[in-house]
Amino acid sequence: MAHIELGIDETILPGIMGLLAYRPQTGGPLQQLANALLVEPNSLSRGDRELIAAYVSGLNRCEFCRDSHSAFAAEQLEGGSGLVADVHADPASAPISTLMKALLPIAAAVQQGGREVTPSLVSRAKAAGATDVEIHDTVLIAAAFCMFNRYVDGLGTRPGQDSSQYAAMAKLIATTGYDVSPGTRGDG
Repeated sequence: MAHIELGIDETILPGIMGLLAYRPQTGGPLQQLANALLVEPNSLSRGDRELIAAYVSGLNRCEFCRDSHSAFAAEQLEGGSGLVADVHADPASAPISTLMKALLPIAAAVQQGGREVTPSLVSRAKAAGATDVEIHDTVLIAAAFCMFNRYVDGLGTRPGQDSSQYAAMAKLIATTGYDVSPGTRGDG
């Protein structure tokens, strides 16, 4: 049970979903941010951006965000859940692109603190073909997920019941993005 009374069934709306429903005034902008970072057109694939979110969430030990975004990444990446598990275990040896092998250390540095992103990490990413926009978006995804992770865990929300719940959500997210219909947010 969450640290505060959300007024919803947390088994139906686990993790951040219950928090978004609790305060639509803040939930709406957070959903817009997630859509801008993870769904809107970008030179990084949606799967790669979800992988960054899942990876940072794993580093932060945020069970809900790690598991949900791992499922979202798996739904959109050719290697599926096996690839995502490989990245969580050891991104340097995972079968991902050279570009992602250079961007994930930047995400990990942001997770430790913004000043941990060094010129050598950026140079390595650029040498792997990263554009300035891709580096920018990696930093912003990592920073946003540190905030999302702390929001979810700081209010003690419960994670999903099992991986099948995340898999079902992944199919929906892959189709519709992070916009939740007004009826599920508690505002209409």
